[in-house]
Order: sequence, then structure tokens, then C-alpha cells
Amino acid sequence: MFDFLTNKLSSIFSTISDSSRLTEKNIKDALNSVQDALLQADVPYDLVQVFIENVKKEVIGQKVIAALKPGEQLVKVVHDQLKDFLGDQKEVKKFEFQFPSTVMVMGLQGSGKTTTLSKLAFWIKKDKKNKSKKVLLGSVDFYRPAAIDQLEIIAGQAGADFYRSQETDPVYAARDIQKYAKQHNYDVLLLDTAGRLHVDDAMLKELQAIDVGVRPTHKLLVLDAMTGQESLNVAKTFEKHVGFDAVIMSKMDSDSRGGAAFSFRYALKKQIAFIGIGEKVEDLELFHPDRMAGRILGMGDLTSLAEKADATIKKSEQEAAYSSFISGNFSLQDFASQMDMMGRIGSMSSLLKYIPGMGGLKLSPEMIQKGEQEMKRFKAIINSMTPKERLRPSILDKSRKKRVAMGAGVDLSQVNQLLQRFEQSKQYVKLFKKFGGFKQPF
Repeated sequence: MFDFLTNKLSSIFSTISDSSRLTEKNIKDALNSVQDALLQADVPYDLVQVFIENVKKEVIGQKVIAALKPGEQLVKVVHDQLKDFLGDQKEVKKFEFQFPSTVMVMGLQGSGKTTTLSKLAFWIKKDKKNKSKKVLLGSVDFYRPAAIDQLEIIAGQAGADFYRSQETDPVYAARDIQKYAKQHNYDVLLLDTAGRLHVDDAMLKELQAIDVGVRPTHKLLVLDAMTGQESLNVAKTFEKHVGFDAVIMSKMDSDSRGGAAFSFRYALKKQIAFIGIGEKVEDLELFHPDRMAGRILGMGDLTSLAEKADATIKKSEQEAAYSSFISGNFSLQDFASQMDMMGRIGSMSSLLKYIPGMGGLKLSPEMIQKGEQEMKRFKAIINSMTPKERLRPSILDKSRKKRVAMGAGVDLSQVNQLLQRFEQSKQYVKLFKKFGGFKQPF
């Protein structure tokens, strides 16, 4: 998700932000590098020129060269322009599903439209305000083999209901599904429509007829982030012939360079409502322009990380972890619990993107895999200890360590490695306490 841009831009600004003196030349060099990065990320040339010119105007207007910290001021200008390109933060608050509503979901075949429907259903139901909301999924995609069967399966995974219409005409089927939703008092109907490998007149006419037939409350377009500039052309065609309220950018966890998402809002003046960040049903996020701008520049996104923690970790667990820290009674059991909670929030590679300064790190997949394997090994070692040993690791003499190593299927050196890491963690806890680092959990 914007990894290419993050690596490029964070490396450009990591040097210039520390500069005590900026000149017209090093500003020009930095912006030329930004321009090259955006072009390589598949952002259309004309939009790149608009972005660079906007930054130049702000730099001149704010007299960055004469600023107290000119490097940081330049980064702030670029950050603000990124936010403007990615979207208006007010739109995030404005986009909410009405209840009851019919949501018509459109997109090309292969865009991830059907799986996105299940993610949407899960997202609606996991919201604390919507716990009691009834969500129904239905499909009028009669062209792709097993498309309707697939939706029925993933509806169950999302905790939503599914209805299969006996009608064979897409428009009549859509009306039938909507009628069923109203009769059974569903709060939200998510209606899957047929896609094609490419935009064609037959698909557009069918979507127009369905739109007229059910008059959906919301129309959402799913775009594949991997298709680059072509996704903008697809969106323009859908907007011209059918219209839509907002877009869901799928496959943002891929090796896509991010140009489509970067360009979309500015080019079409439409909102990016959600982004798909994985294959699982929970891998859908609200799109926050300001947070994404921070991630792109390597500033992290601790707000989203905290929200992920709140969504996956019970408040009681968070409070218990917080208490163990501030009390100083940080045990190996607490250490294991921390690793378990991290695992529930996401993989190591996904978590790094939320931490300031870490998003631009060029960690190889092998390095990340090694770190994740190490965490699994540490958990296995701790699980081989007795409750007393977890609470008081100081009693682990050589014979106890051998027993633990044998139980976990590891070498004695790896048990010692865990204990060293644990001691390092305890030192960090003491430092945080000393400098007032603990104010509230997560």
C-alpha cells in the first residue's frame, strides 16, 4: 500500500528535513525527485505537474527558505498537498450507510468486487453502533460461473444473510432481492452486480436498468489498485454512464505503486471511501486522507494502529497490559501476551507501516519472515515453562533451561536469547516510566 512512494519520498525528505539551510537549488532538486517518484508510481503526468506547481506556490508563499526549520516546513507543505490530493478529511465523517438502505456495488470482473461485498458486510456489523443491524447480500451476476455461490459462502463468513432470487433477468432479480430485504426488515442490502473483463455497452446498459429498477441509496464502485492509470479511465466511464457515490480501492496490499489511489480523488472529485488491504473478511479500512499522507511520507499512523488494537483486543486485556507496565511487575507471561496481542492486530510487515519512521524501512521479506518465526519460537519457549517460571524467570537455572528447550524443540542458546530480549524489554519499560511514557493504554 503506497510502499513504493513511501520508500521514495521518505528517503528524499529524510535528508532535507534535517537541513539547517535550504536554497532554491536543493528545493528544486527535492521537488524534481518527488516528480520522478510520482511518475514512476504511475501517476498521470498532468496531475504530477499540478501537484508540483501547488507545492512550489506554497513554498514561495510560506517563505520556507527563511523558516526556523526550513526542511521540516517543506515536508509539511508536501504533506498538506498530499492530503488535498487524496481527499477531504470531512468526507470520511460524511460517508455513512443510511438505514435502511440498498447499496449497489459495481466493478469490472477481477477487481475483487464479490469479496469486497463480504468485507463491507463485516465492516458494517463490527461497528459498535451497528451490532444489531441486519445485513443481506444478494447477487445478479448471472454471467461469471459460480459467482452467486461464492457470494453465498462468503456472506456466511461475514456473519451476514444471503438471498438467492429465482428470477433470471438481472433487473427483475434485483427487484426481487430488494423486495425480500424490505419484507424481512433488513437494515442494509448489499447488491452484487455483474462485471466484465472490460467496460462494454451491454454491461453499462444493464447497470443503468438496475439503477432505475431499485433506485439504490448508495452506489459504490470497486477499483483494482493494481491496474494503475487504467482504473481512472474505468471510473470515468462508470461515472459518465451510471454514476457512483464513492469508490472502494481493492488490492491495496499488493505491490501496486499507488498511482491510481493517489490520482483518483483529484482527477474525478470523488471520495475514496474504503481500501481493501488483504484477503480476509476483516481486511477493509475506512480511507483517511490525512493518515494516508502521513504513511506515504514515513510518518506512520498511530491513530489507525490504536483503532486496530481497540477492534481486536479486549479492553480488559489492554488494561491488564498497562497495569503490568506501570507496576513494574512485567513477567514472561506478560511478554507472551504482548506478542499474542500484536499477532491479532496484524502481521509484522503490516504493523511496521503504522509506526513512525518504520514504513520506509527496506526490510526484505526474508528479514520479516525471520522476525515472525522468532516470535513464534519465543511463544513456544514460554509455553514450555511452568507458571512459576514465567512469573519468576530468575529461577531458570541451567537444568530448567534444558528442560524448557527440550519441551519447545529448540536449542539452549535460543532460550537464552529469549531471556536476553526479555531483559532488554524490561529496561525499556523502566526508561518509559522514568520519562513519563505511560499515560494511557494503547
